Amino acid sequence: MTSLDMERITAYVNENIDSFHQRRLEKIEEIKLQQVLRRKNPYLFRAKDITFAPDLVTAILEAVLSASEEGLFGKFLEDLAIFINQMCFNGQKSSTTGIDLDFTRDNIRYVVAIKSGPNWGNSDQKKSLKINFRNAIKVLRQSQHGVNVQAVLGICYGKAQPVDNGDYLHIQGQAFWEFISGETQLYVDLIEPLGHEAKQHNERYLSARNQTHNRLTRQLLIDFCSENGEIDWAKLLQFNSGNLAE
Repeated sequence: MTSLDMERITAYVNENIDSFHQRRLEKIEEIKLQQVLRRKNPYLFRAKDITFAPDLVTAILEAVLSASEEGLFGKFLEDLAIFINQMCFNGQKSSTTGIDLDFTRDNIRYVVAIKSGPNWGNSDQKKSLKINFRNAIKVLRQSQHGVNVQAVLGICYGKAQPVDNGDYLHIQGQAFWEFISGETQLYVDLIEPLGHEAKQHNERYLSARNQTHNRLTRQLLIDFCSENGEIDWAKLLQFNSGNLAE
């Protein structure tokens, strides 16, 4: 095990957090009204009695952006975890389907799937994870006779006791960051570097978000509002769910 070097971690975060913020900007600038209206539930918005066009755009944007940002930042956290583990235990990014990290600690070979948060998948995805773990373990045991392999699902944030469900060990939050680094307080120490130039990035993001909100509102008024300014729910629903043209 190599001691954790927070200066290297800070440098890594500073170099790579910009990519996360750039992708945030790109995602919001790419949003097209018709694309998101086809994917969102108009019945839900109508049931919430949304009558003000900007409010409908706000609801659509919140739904789209929350999912997008969670995915983008989740990828950043996964890469950060792999970088830290490489530093401390000489781990490596796995090439095996569904496995993110492969490393040895205390004579145990760990195959790790990393998820950013506890609500990471549906039942089918969780079944696939079990299959991926079993396949990874089988391949390792065939190539390295007698190796002690442990499958791990690591969750970057959240609070739960480590649990071994028979297929894999589930560890979360502080326990996960300690597991990949050997450092108890790493989960707290990461907060400071993650704030690198956050204010400047957020100002640019909010400006782009406001522009996108105005752009989508204008399009909504043109395409899906009547001349008197009411949202034309029938027209919107036909666009979202009507039969395809023969």
